[in-house]
Amino acid sequence: QCLLSGSWRSDTGCRMVVSTLDKDNRFSGFYLPGPAAGDSELLTSPLEGSQRDTRLVPQPTFYFTVDWRLREAARTTVFLGQCYVDTNREETLHALWLLREVADSPDEDWKATR
Repeated sequence: QCLLSGSWRSDTGCRMVVSTLDKDNRFSGFYLPGPAAGDSELLTSPLEGSQRDTRLVPQPTFYFTVDWRLREAARTTVFLGQCYVDTNREETLHALWLLREVADSPDEDWKATR
């Protein structure tokens, strides 16, 4: 069925916990970076997102943003992907992500996005 509500773990040990989807297929929750993040100042951070209606699309696309809670920097990440259900009814999320840091000037803009 591919409902994003619940707890998800990435290959790198990050964890995403999603609240129940509302009637408009929006959700919120929190994101916990895993050990592969390698940044000790990363804290549990809020996320918000939406997914396509599973009544219309059985393997829906989704997006969510993470507003990182950092001690000394401002970062936002957006994840964009799709939920797949295999023949054993296992759900898997495949996503791309884009991280944006605050740049001090337009000259520094080139290195603010990963």
